[in-house]
Amino acid sequence: MAMLQFLIAVDVTVVNVALPSIGQDLGADARRLTWVVVGYTITGGGLLMLGGRLGDVFGRRRVLLAGTVLFGAASLLAGLAPSFSLLVAARLVQGAGEALALPAAMAVIVLMFPEGPRRSRALGVWAAVASSGLVLGFVLSGVVTQLLGWRWIFLVAVPFIVFVLAATILLVPADPPGRGARLDPRGSVLLTAAPLLFALGVVEAGKDGGLGPLSPVALAGAALAGTLFVVTERRTADPLIPPGFFRNRARVLANLATALLSAALSTSFLLFTYHLQNRLGLSPLAAGLTLLPLAVSLIAAATFVPRLLGRWGARVCAVTGIVLTALGMVAIAAAPAGAHALATVPAMVLIAAGMGFGIVGLQYAAVTGVTGDDAGAAAGVQRAADQLGGSTGITVYIGVGFAPAFAGIDPFVTSSALALAGLAAAGFIAWRIILPAPAKG
Repeated sequence: MAMLQFLIAVDVTVVNVALPSIGQDLGADARRLTWVVVGYTITGGGLLMLGGRLGDVFGRRRVLLAGTVLFGAASLLAGLAPSFSLLVAARLVQGAGEALALPAAMAVIVLMFPEGPRRSRALGVWAAVASSGLVLGFVLSGVVTQLLGWRWIFLVAVPFIVFVLAATILLVPADPPGRGARLDPRGSVLLTAAPLLFALGVVEAGKDGGLGPLSPVALAGAALAGTLFVVTERRTADPLIPPGFFRNRARVLANLATALLSAALSTSFLLFTYHLQNRLGLSPLAAGLTLLPLAVSLIAAATFVPRLLGRWGARVCAVTGIVLTALGMVAIAAAPAGAHALATVPAMVLIAAGMGFGIVGLQYAAVTGVTGDDAGAAAGVQRAADQLGGSTGITVYIGVGFAPAFAGIDPFVTSSALALAGLAAAGFIAWRIILPAPAKG
């Protein structure tokens, strides 16, 4: 299960350093290349809660195997894709595989290890592997792209997927009879369609210096899908997000702030890649190694911040992370086009610290006060807010910043300015989160 989690986490970031090489090979510019990232995260985030429900209905082991097979097949297709369109399609399917496999794997761990130290140890390994996967994705992307070619960032996962399948068949107990829970496929489709259409509309906007004909249609479709999702969730007997979830003000605010913070963080990762390779001309290997300060800082933050959470409180940690991220975006925008790679290190450290403080604080706030009836929904919404917020941020901030219509302005400044506006809103929202005082004793 930990290996599967590692592969899924790596796939979120492993494409970043490889994007310029993919663009050169398949003839895609920076604006279109955002689809390689957001196609995966939007589909995974939009279908995540449906994936958890499918595990309840059809059995977690079955859904885990199905999602892992889908993820592995899509990885193989992505590595062999002869065109950019087919690569994006494969990334969409990878996201669907993640949405099936990840909730089922998490449930398997919780059910296989009894409450107490064994479960705590297992979940600790699970969380550590997720963090290391996100971090190592940056470094692995540069090493693999330089030594083997960008296709191998996808192909290298296939033998590990085969191992996960074999281990699941041998080690995970058979499923008990399903509980007969109802599904909400329409809600899942609409939740995925809305950000996908929004991404398409933003990417097409400003194409060739003007408003592309597809952009207004896609944006209108996104608004329609979002509206229908709200209507569907209110009318269905078993919605993806229980109505009572929205009565908890702290959770709602925490998830809104999470989406805005993730939008800026995901944007910063791509800007680092574009600066190192497109501006400075570094090789993928050199760019990956240059991102090591980001990786080390992320690991340090993930280790250090939880110790401060109990002392400072979730709100202070969240606002601190948002402020540090904002300072990191300012440092990115202020770096001259020809600045040495070392000039990006302060920005990397600030972004890593912002991620450590902000995401941990907001995650804590997003699941505060959950019960056995809504813990799954709260965790699913928080994960979806993180993924969909990040992918939407890349679409808007990078899509607008690098659009031909804004060719006269430094795209790094434009993208960073948009991210800073989002972070200002995130800070305002996070400061309004009021959590109940912990019970004494």
